[in-house]
Amino acid sequence: MTIDYQVRLNALLENLNQKELDLAIVTSPANVFYFTGFHSDPHERFMALIVDNWNKEFTLFVPALDKEIAATESFVKNIIPISDEESPFSKLKSELGKVVKRNIGLEMNVVSMLRHNQLQATFPEASYDDIQPYINKLRLNKSRNEVIHLQVAVDIIEKVLAEGIKKVHIGMTEAELAAELEYLMKKFGAVGPSFSTIVLAGEKAALPHGTPGDRALKKSDFLLIDFGVLTKDGYCSDITRTFIIGEATDKQKEIYNIVLQSNQAGLSAVKAGVPLKTFDIEARNVIKRNGYGDYFNNRVGHGIGVEVHEEPSIHEKNDKIAEKGLFFTIEPGIYIPDYGGVRIEDEVYINEDGEAEVLTSFSRELQIL
Repeated sequence: MTIDYQVRLNALLENLNQKELDLAIVTSPANVFYFTGFHSDPHERFMALIVDNWNKEFTLFVPALDKEIAATESFVKNIIPISDEESPFSKLKSELGKVVKRNIGLEMNVVSMLRHNQLQATFPEASYDDIQPYINKLRLNKSRNEVIHLQVAVDIIEKVLAEGIKKVHIGMTEAELAAELEYLMKKFGAVGPSFSTIVLAGEKAALPHGTPGDRALKKSDFLLIDFGVLTKDGYCSDITRTFIIGEATDKQKEIYNIVLQSNQAGLSAVKAGVPLKTFDIEARNVIKRNGYGDYFNNRVGHGIGVEVHEEPSIHEKNDKIAEKGLFFTIEPGIYIPDYGGVRIEDEVYINEDGEAEVLTSFSRELQIL
């Protein structure tokens, strides 16, 4: 399950050559991980992978407190620590000033105005170009090795879900259940959640991205659980299942079955060679035909990998053609204000044969807890 970081770095170097860039400064923790294998959140501190196109060298600048772990985990072994009292930009200039002559590649969607201004003050003769689109392109198509890592993240979260729902009982709060689930994540080997765990009961299940609170679970409540883990290998998972507590009404069963059919229609449409919008439209049409089209107002899926939200975006106006290697969610839902909602979310890969390979296996059938 080895990742070839040299291939990724060489691809970025080639892109710098094509764009005639002196160097790239990669600062997104997810992108630094993608190119080096070193996974860290530096918080407010400066961290950057420097790709020097003049000398064909790679340097990792890290907070001094992360030097030892970076030396262990990073494929790039030229590591320069920056202590809290040092100016990272002064250190950049002393190390790189001589090679900066024309143009610097940056992730324009990551670099703040403050850091951009600091870079301009440090390298006043340089201009800047956006390398994020190319990095997105590199990260878009997952290799089989990456899928193996992603399957580990799925397996952990499904184990958490299977054990977690055994703890559900009337009277416990959403927040209490969320805490139980996050405890199980670490118990089963995850670093932690890949995003804030969503547990919503009753009418709150109509909030696609609601926050768990002190709402107590009651009989006949919807119970929507949307969560995922970040693994030690740096990959994410994201799954949603919706349950009913105690006893389901006929309307709840109807809504659930419509979403289930929508989910299946979306998954069945997945293959290479057709527009990405096809997967959204096929799922959405099931909900529309059953009269709930006004209650499904978001895209049907998103990419996932080293971040929980990546390219591609699976929505009804995305005309890009699906290709081998894409990895994303299919997650239709019906959300009725002041009543409740249902979402069923799975992860799917377009494999080497251009066919859908669904990684999630937790039952999609309605379960009464």
